[in-house]
Amino acid sequence: MSTPKHPTRLMASAKHTAVPLAGLAVLLAWTAAPTFAQEDEDPEGYAITNQTVIESCQRCHTLDDEGRMTRISYLRKTPEGWQTSIRRMVSLHNVGLAPDAAREIVRYLSDRQGIAPEELRPALFEVERRLTDHDYEGDSGVEFTCIQCHSMGRVMTQRRTKDEWGLLIATHRALYPLVDRFQFRRSGPAPTEPGPDGRPPDARHPMDKAIDHLSSVYPLESTQWSAWSATMRSPRLAGTWALSGYEPGKGPIYGTVTISQDPDDSAAFTTTASYVYAESGEKVEHSGQALVYTGYQWRGRSNPGTDSQLREVMFVERNQREMSGRWYTGAYDEIGPDVKLQRVGGEAIVSGVFPKAVARGESVEVRVFGGGLTAGSGASLDFGSGVTVVSVSGPSDGSLRVSLTIAGDAQIGARDLFAFGSLLEGALIVHDGVDRIAVTPEAGMARVGGGGNFPKGYQTYEAIGFDDGPDGESDTDDDLNLGRVDVSWTVEEYAATFGDDDVQFIGSMRQDGTFVPAIDGPNPERVGSRNNVGDAWVIATHRTADGEELRARAHLLVTVPLYMRWEPWQEVSR
Repeated sequence: MSTPKHPTRLMASAKHTAVPLAGLAVLLAWTAAPTFAQEDEDPEGYAITNQTVIESCQRCHTLDDEGRMTRISYLRKTPEGWQTSIRRMVSLHNVGLAPDAAREIVRYLSDRQGIAPEELRPALFEVERRLTDHDYEGDSGVEFTCIQCHSMGRVMTQRRTKDEWGLLIATHRALYPLVDRFQFRRSGPAPTEPGPDGRPPDARHPMDKAIDHLSSVYPLESTQWSAWSATMRSPRLAGTWALSGYEPGKGPIYGTVTISQDPDDSAAFTTTASYVYAESGEKVEHSGQALVYTGYQWRGRSNPGTDSQLREVMFVERNQREMSGRWYTGAYDEIGPDVKLQRVGGEAIVSGVFPKAVARGESVEVRVFGGGLTAGSGASLDFGSGVTVVSVSGPSDGSLRVSLTIAGDAQIGARDLFAFGSLLEGALIVHDGVDRIAVTPEAGMARVGGGGNFPKGYQTYEAIGFDDGPDGESDTDDDLNLGRVDVSWTVEEYAATFGDDDVQFIGSMRQDGTFVPAIDGPNPERVGSRNNVGDAWVIATHRTADGEELRARAHLLVTVPLYMRWEPWQEVSR
């Protein structure tokens, strides 16, 4: 066994880790005899110059002659990652931190030891709190080792030295000893047969394979971070931005966001937003505040302290003319729109058309949304052949009202909109009727709650209409997505056992497509006083213009509350 290159750093980390004796033994054993080959060069690490970090952390994290602190200097993370570390220090190691000091530490470390834009982009689903089944493109065995307790995004948003990846594994084993049995160590004897590629068997434990993989794919030093940290600057975001977005269950949204910079803090901003849900006409106005970490990571809150509060996570592009992300709320961060902001400057911006799907042979009025729009001449709006612009009025509420006539023989398909010197691809869909519908997501999950300390988790479904396209066949590449269609919603039994009765207890379906789960806790009306969990089919029924009934369904699993959350309950913000 080789000797650790950083015995002082490793032992200091083990000394201040508050764990049971058995777990401490695991951690100390690892520091004495690591099971992987050490790096050839001593990683430089990052000097800590912030006095709040030094004063708050040096009780446990040793400061060397070059200003590097054990553990801390050998990591890079997102703001959420650093916030999680601070919460762990407070809860497990009795670190006393005032809120202002904690925020200063998160901000300093996120800016100085953060994640480059190119590094974060593949893992945006993690910071945007998306309920998604991510398909990790790396080692599937390593993925399996990690995702038993948290998403792979938790891993992908960190960078560490090889020693630090090893220490992270050791800390997991110390704090959660059962991981050895379930995912960190082999459950049987070492393999003896060659692998599928004919190479000798890899007898290492899964945790040792993970350390090698993660230190190779997610190292402390990277060309992306070197380039970004060298050119990182204060964001210049003040001005008016055209907003476009989409919220499941409500459809597209359009409006504007005005951003003002704090005169005393170049990375702090206040916002006022005004937007409309194009489908329902519901108007929303709110104000908020935000910080931008690492030069591009927008973290904000709108309507703070109210029932309509939204958390804002957005990615500011390098040109600082576009940003995109997600605004969300809900006990499980499950509610809210995807958003895109485009800076409004000297030229008009066209961000969307509603309704997007128009039937040929009809006259319709659509609204063109964007920023800096003027009515001008109808000839300045061009949807292509077969679509005639009859009149243009406005702008009103940030949009133009455009009367269109769709020729009866217009070719079906997506149309680009040329307007004001710019192009909006796929702005309009010309179709000849709804041929089928589909329910999204195909499989959803809700959580019972409300009976104690744990909240309910909702699931929103949508029914999407499709035209079979030019080939006239369903489920082929040329099918046209017509967007949301009006449906009636019902829930039917998913017969998994004889006499299954889940639909009587799991909850109810609202006609806006939102499933509301039942209350948590044993139900004496169920056999065995079971909880109100189970699964069902969610059914959407649509009636076409000519009276035909179309149906589609998706699976719904109603499960227990998330009793342990590995992620922060609240996102970082100003």
